[in-house]
Amino acid sequence: MATSFTRMDESTQEQWLHIGAQHAINQGRVADRMLMLLESLAEITDGFNADQLTHCLQTATLAERAGADEEVVFASLMHDVGKAITVANHGAISAEMIKPYVRDDVYQMIRVHQDFQGKHYYHHFGADPDAREKHREDLTSEQFELAALFADEWDQIAFDTEYDTLPLSHFEPLVRKLTGDMSL
Repeated sequence: MATSFTRMDESTQEQWLHIGAQHAINQGRVADRMLMLLESLAEITDGFNADQLTHCLQTATLAERAGADEEVVFASLMHDVGKAITVANHGAISAEMIKPYVRDDVYQMIRVHQDFQGKHYYHHFGADPDAREKHREDLTSEQFELAALFADEWDQIAFDTEYDTLPLSHFEPLVRKLTGDMSL
């Protein structure tokens, strides 16, 4: 049953309780949509050796094999999902998508990952390869270190099509767990 109001300022508490219950029932679609967006990255190479889905899977595989916790692995998987929309501010898009499901240091890791990864290629565009340094003031030292670890040890090396990358099906239960999909 749908609510009948046409303006929020004319709604009732009962209607909002119904809407809240429907959101809870349909929470599984969050994971479904995240997985759908990840799958769409298989169509995007933009000149890279590996498509963006493979890159995300490989980044998450590297993080998991290095012993990263579940939230970091999840974020590593999702870090470039914003590229399904645009490359320009994909880090911010990806970070906002995962924000409700991860702690702040993991959110910050994804939010700033582009500038941290820039250490490895910004110079090719005449940009500052030390762009990560501008984040020292707005990140804690722990957040800065995690972002550097992510960018240097997992993200920037995850373009090897010969690497034994784990499939999306391996990470699907994690995506469902962290997004609160109760259909597990």
